[in-house]
Amino acid sequence: MAIEVRIPTILRTYTDGAKAVEGSGDTIAALLTDLETRHTGIRERIVDGANGDQLRRFVNVYLNDEDVRFLDGISTKLADGDSVTILPAVAGGASVTTASVTTASVTTASATTVSESAPASAPEMPMPDMPTL
Repeated sequence: MAIEVRIPTILRTYTDGAKAVEGSGDTIAALLTDLETRHTGIRERIVDGANGDQLRRFVNVYLNDEDVRFLDGISTKLADGDSVTILPAVAGGASVTTASVTTASVTTASATTVSESAPASAPEMPMPDMPTL
């Protein structure tokens, strides 16, 4: 059974640069085990062995454009001709709960201060003087 697996750029070091590889297996788990036989190390980057062999938290796997987490996860059944896409999840950044801005009138050209909800140690950032129009 041939299944196309699309590989993200960050994992292509395991596939000698290939954007897509073929694998076989009747489930996502079996497919990843099959890929490991030809692309050593790739399974460990996708599956968390310390978490009961579940998909890693920041890796998304799609079967024919359906997120396998909403199907049967790593136990999702596969069929000949299926397409599996592996994508790293986008995460990170800072959360800002509220922001208040004090603005200057354009005609007075005075400095303005931006204040965000931030730790007490964060300094306020003065804005430069603006020219009068």
